[in-house]
Amino acid sequence: MLLSASEELEKLAVKCANEAILYDKQGARSLAMSRYDRSIEILLKLCTLYPESPQTRLYTKQVESYKRRIRELKDGQIENEVNQSTKPIKTQHQVLMEKPNIKWNEIAGIHDAKKAIEEAVVFPIKRPDLFPLGWPRGILFFGPPGCGKTLLAAAIATEIDAVFYNIDAASIMSKWLGESEKNVSDLFNSARQSTENGKPGIIFIDEIDSLVGVRGEEVGGEVRTRNQFLKEMDNVLDKKRPIHVYVIGATNKPWVLDEPFIRRFQRRIYVALPSLEARRELFNIFTKNLNLAKDVDLELLLEKTDGYSGSDLRDIFQSAQTRVVRELFEGNQMAKKVVRPITMDDLMETMKRRKPSVSTQMLTLYNKWFETYKAL
Repeated sequence: MLLSASEELEKLAVKCANEAILYDKQGARSLAMSRYDRSIEILLKLCTLYPESPQTRLYTKQVESYKRRIRELKDGQIENEVNQSTKPIKTQHQVLMEKPNIKWNEIAGIHDAKKAIEEAVVFPIKRPDLFPLGWPRGILFFGPPGCGKTLLAAAIATEIDAVFYNIDAASIMSKWLGESEKNVSDLFNSARQSTENGKPGIIFIDEIDSLVGVRGEEVGGEVRTRNQFLKEMDNVLDKKRPIHVYVIGATNKPWVLDEPFIRRFQRRIYVALPSLEARRELFNIFTKNLNLAKDVDLELLLEKTDGYSGSDLRDIFQSAQTRVVRELFEGNQMAKKVVRPITMDDLMETMKRRKPSVSTQMLTLYNKWFETYKAL
């Protein structure tokens, strides 16, 4: 478990560092400093939690290089090329603005959502002359976690060959007073610049409720950031400026969103738990590289997995594969080149230990909010 936790933290630090470097190269100073600072926080946490780790020296070195770069950026010393000392710890992880390669056929089910997206994004990109009244440029995906909201956003970017800004709402916030609203401004300016260069821009903000949710009390910086976001969204939605910049928000808690922001998302799409047919498609995707025994009854599994999210289903097959791999290791049979096939018993035992991650009470809340605010 400790190793898993450290790997997860390192992955997050790498992601933040890569985003920072990409912003740095684009001259988005405020966003770059924010992401460098977040990477530093995570790396220092790793050093504290695992002081004896052989990676600690590397983490410390990276922290110093990122701190140095922050000082340079705060002093206005922005170079054309990012200093080599701020190179990522690793390069295999996803970085901001890389072109996604998610196709429509890789996303199971959610046909209503795909249809709404085509009408709001794909068709206007291909034939803007057919939309004299403009088209939706604010889209909200809401629903249980693990049902494909991020995949949908990435698929849109692939379909229209867009520049994809994939950030979480927390990354917009900054410790420096006054920097957060600049982060928001820089983000939207970069997206608008991409359209001037002939590429649509998609700003995807995960967990957007942490940015535009209802607040009991707010400090000045939060108010300014939310107001700046509202202003930028209004500029994007301006019917007199038919630009191809899209703001896509994703949330697992739509009921906490503030009313002024809800209406600015002209399409509000419920990304629900997978239906029977969607689960069948997911089964085909998840099992194509697995060795299943002849006794595996996928139709029976389909019936028993009603209420499971897409990520829940993936976890079931992943855990079943881990089960057979463990046998290989524990039985000192490493000379074997392959593990035994996954049986129906493996899958059923796994399901006994892995229940659906979404409760019926949560589904009731989603359905109630959908009936109140749906806009497909």
